[in-house]
Amino acid sequence: MKTKLLGYVVTLLIVAQLLLVLLSWLLSSMMLEGVRSLLSSEAIRWFMGQFSEILLSPLLIWLLLLAMSVGTLRQSRILSRAVNYRERMSQRFALLLLVGYVVVILLLTAVPHAILLSSTGLLFPSPFSRALVPIIAFGIWLVSVVYGFAVKTFGSFADVCQAMQKGIAWWSPLLIIYVFFMQFYESLRFVFF
Repeated sequence: MKTKLLGYVVTLLIVAQLLLVLLSWLLSSMMLEGVRSLLSSEAIRWFMGQFSEILLSPLLIWLLLLAMSVGTLRQSRILSRAVNYRERMSQRFALLLLVGYVVVILLLTAVPHAILLSSTGLLFPSPFSRALVPIIAFGIWLVSVVYGFAVKTFGSFADVCQAMQKGIAWWSPLLIIYVFFMQFYESLRFVFF
């Protein structure tokens, strides 16, 4: 079912891209001000020359980081019901580690003249706000890895890497949608803005 939905979404984005190419050509041939055709030499050079830059964005990095951290979260089984003493104690330790992590982040952001505040002392925008998703992803990853080693769902760092790889595999449909969506979005911006 997921594969069918992915196919529909990708097909929709491809059709939207093709319609945008046609619409941009029609509107630019009508000489509307501010509209550029995606079939012009300028647009083709832009698309070919900027293809990698089109896909580069913080959103891509966020997707990858969250996918890897969710992979470790799922593989560590920290969210499953603890059935024995070791699992209960490991969950408590993981919770304590999470609280410690949050305290460290608060110390880096909440006290006056904190390191992650902006130069004007604001939280948004600041280095903290730009790194919020990586901070969350690293917190999830750290707690999951520590729990996984404590209950022996992870025996080595190779197991952790495999869990991160599985996370990327689970989120791969989002990565595929991201590629087609960013192409459409940047093409839309090129045509009209």
